[in-house]
This record gives sequence, C-alpha cells and structure tokens, in this order.
Amino acid sequence: MKIVNYFKETYDELVHKVSWPSAKELQNSVVVVSIASLIIILIVLLMDFIFNSGMSFLFPAV
Repeated sequence: MKIVNYFKETYDELVHKVSWPSAKELQNSVVVVSIASLIIILIVLLMDFIFNSGMSFLFPAV
C-alpha cells in the first residue's frame, strides 16, 4: 500500500505543485546552457593545447 500511496503523491505533486517553464523560458535556458557549454569546451581545448605544447617543449620527440 505504501508504494501505491507514493505514486499517487508523486503524480499529485507533478500535476498540481510543480511549476513548469513556459516554452519561451525553456528556449532561453537552452541558449544559456549551449553558450556556457561552448565556453567550457573552448577553455578545455585551450588548456589541452597549452599542456600539450608544454609537454612537447619539455620532452621533444626523438
């Protein structure tokens, strides 16, 4: 009986208590997350390039 009550309460919360974002808010969030992801990708690529260059300088290929 506890599991049935759990699912009833979960459904009630999702339908009546959760505030879902509008389509416009969701689009804005997607843009923000996409831009943040691209910035993080660029930072990681730059760090990788710098590290790789440093290692190549310190340990040149034979």
